[in-house]
This record gives sequence, C-alpha cells and structure tokens, in this order.
Amino acid sequence: MTSTRISFKQINQLAIPAIFSGIAESLITLTDIAMVGNVKEHSVEALAATGLVGSFLSGIIWIIAQTRTSISSLVSQSYGANKIDQIKHLVPQALYFNVFLSFLIFIPSYFFAQQLFELYQAKNLVLEFSVDYYKIRAFGYPLTLISLTLFGAFRGIQNTYWAMKCSLTAAIIHVFLDYILIFGIDGIIPAFHIKGAAYASLIAQLIMVIMAFYYYFTKTPFRLNPSSTIHPLFKKYLYLSFNFILRTASLNVAFFLANSYATGYGKSYIAAQSILMNIWLFFSFFIDGYAGAGNAMAGKLQGERNYKQLWLLSKDISKYSILICSILIAICFIFYDKIGQLFNQDPNVLTLFKSVFWIVLFMQPINTLAYIFDGFFKGMGDAKLLRNNLIFATFFGFLPTIFLADYFGLKIYGIWIAFGVWMLLRSFPLMYIFKKRIYSK
Repeated sequence: MTSTRISFKQINQLAIPAIFSGIAESLITLTDIAMVGNVKEHSVEALAATGLVGSFLSGIIWIIAQTRTSISSLVSQSYGANKIDQIKHLVPQALYFNVFLSFLIFIPSYFFAQQLFELYQAKNLVLEFSVDYYKIRAFGYPLTLISLTLFGAFRGIQNTYWAMKCSLTAAIIHVFLDYILIFGIDGIIPAFHIKGAAYASLIAQLIMVIMAFYYYFTKTPFRLNPSSTIHPLFKKYLYLSFNFILRTASLNVAFFLANSYATGYGKSYIAAQSILMNIWLFFSFFIDGYAGAGNAMAGKLQGERNYKQLWLLSKDISKYSILICSILIAICFIFYDKIGQLFNQDPNVLTLFKSVFWIVLFMQPINTLAYIFDGFFKGMGDAKLLRNNLIFATFFGFLPTIFLADYFGLKIYGIWIAFGVWMLLRSFPLMYIFKKRIYSK
C-alpha cells in the first residue's frame, strides 16, 4: 500500500472538469435571472419568480442528484478493486430507475404547480410568472436525471472531463438562446420573456443529454442492456440513494423556509433573496467540483483499502478548496457593488442585496469544508452518517434559528444567520468523524 501523496495536478484533473460540470446548472439559472431581471416591464416580479423557481429546481436537483452520487460511489469502488466488468448491468438499471423517478417528480409538480408556489406565498404576477416558468422547465427532469446518471458513471471511472464538455457546451448555447428567446429578434423571433428563458434552459438540457450519451457509448464499457435479472448491487444502490435522497430532502426544508419567509416579507425581499441564494448555489456547485474529486478518489482508495493516502488526500483537497474559495470571495468583495446590478436595477432590491451579501461571503469557507467532507463520505458509501448529519443540522440548527430570527424581526438577515448555523453543524462534525475513523484503520 503506497502512502505517496496524490499531486495537485492529479486532483485538478478530476476537480477542474467537475467544477465546470457542476456550475453549469447553476449558470443556467443565474443567466435566466440576470436576463429576466433586466427586461423593461415587471423586472422585479420576473426576477423574483425566476429565482424562486430556480432555487426550487436546484433543491430538487440536489435531491435527485444523489442517485448520481450512489452510482459514482459503487462504480469507483469497483474500479479501485479492478471489478468494473462485474457492474456493467448495474449502470443501465440505475439509468432506467432514474427515468422512472423523474416522472414521479414531474407529473404531480406539473399539474399542481400553482398550489406548489402558493406554498411559498407567491402572489399575483410573481405567482403567474413562477407557474409559467416552472411548467416549461419541469420537462427537463428526465433529461437532468439521465445526464446525472451518466455523469456519475463517468466520475466512477475517474473521468470528469466528458461531463465538463457536455455541461459547458450546453451552458454556452443556453446564453445565446436565452438572449434570443427572452428579448426576441425584431421581425424574426418574438420576445417570449420569462417563457423564453425556460425554453432556452430546456433546449440546453437536451443538448447535454445527447452529448452525454455519445461519450457513454463511445468511451465507457457500459451500455443500455439492463439484463433480465436484478444486479446484486442494485439493492445497495437503492439503499444509498434512499439515504442520500432523505438527507437532501431535509436540505430542501431549509430552502423552502428561507424562500417562504423572504416571499412573505415582500417582493423586494424575495428578489434580493433570489440573487443571494443563487450566488450561494453557484459557490456550492463550484466547490462541489473538489468534493466530486474527493468522492471519486475516496471511493477508489476505499476499494484499494488505502487509508493512509485517503487521509493525505483529505488534507490536500481541503487546503486547495479553501484557497479557491478565498479567491472567489476576494473577487466578490472587489466587485461588491456591481454584482447585484448584473441581476436587477431596482434600488430597494439592490439595497437589501448589498446589506446581506457580506454574510453569504463570510460563511463560504465553512460551507466549503462541509461539501468537501460530504464528498469523501459519499465516495466511501456512508449514506447513513450523511443523512443523520444533515437532518440534525436542519432540524436542530436551521429551524430554531430562523424561527427566532423571524420572531425578533431580523428578516433577510435572520435567514442567512440560520444558514450560517446550519453550515457549522454540517461541517465540523463530519471533519471530526472522518479523522477519528481514518485513524482507527
């Protein structure tokens, strides 16, 4: 067993493509928000609706994306143990299961979209725009789950480059489609406003899936034949997915309450909250690239039972990710006054945004550590620990804090203080347990 450190270059060969792949979904929503928030009419309501739906979609995608984590964990462990041929039927079985799961989400949410966003206290134009935008983007659920499953298989065989190419291509095409379909081209294409943003996102997701299948068929040993018998690891796949999904569902409780409270405070609050939340999600998806590298490498090292190198890897990835996070924070502080103006020009929205943005930035190092050690435990297949950790952080940290903050009238400040407590309870327990577990090996 070697204890030689995995180099920064080796880590980045997985992490950097995973970063670009991970932020693509966030960039799609951020692009929608930026362009819709600058239309001439009803820009605040359109921004509020796009941000509200974008946050809801990100929460749902985080939930269902855990099936990607499950397949990545099992593939990477098999890869590390030189048993990749033994799981060639597991990947297509996971793929078909995820398509079925996507329709379970799509059907009820599509037909009850109005009632769904009424739960967020959306009213009048904000509600109307939210329903219009969501009913188009909801068709992307099957496309998202297919691409995530394929990306999980790619990550399991230690390749994040293919996912990056798919995601970046889709994100770039989406920017051009967004502008054309939102604002239109005189005499050629009408302006579809918020619906145009949704159509652009849907087309981008379709392009991503087509490209992902190309790499799946030409570069991997997997195919679409699920076999006539259930794979022996499929039960473990369902177990991991169920626990990861249950874990991430508690994350959605935090998202729901944050957006619900912000909507209740008024349209300027939910508009500002939409910008803040989606910037936070951008940071999260960005750092998740290093977490993804940790996920893939931890699974491989677990399969090799190389715990010495796993410990060294955890120290290095934590150090690198904090450095990257610090650079992002510095850039945001340099352009502090300009960032909000990218999304909206309303003075009330901008005042609220700038008054709270510093809190979002200062909590990012803690958020980074939470994601990094999430990634390690996902790669090691410890779904139960991650489930319990996030449930505890949500129900014993976030909820009491946001209830108290609302009682004392802190409004949007209270929302982000609650997120700060939530991140503290997510990160440090995982770091302690990881160190204790590795030293016991």
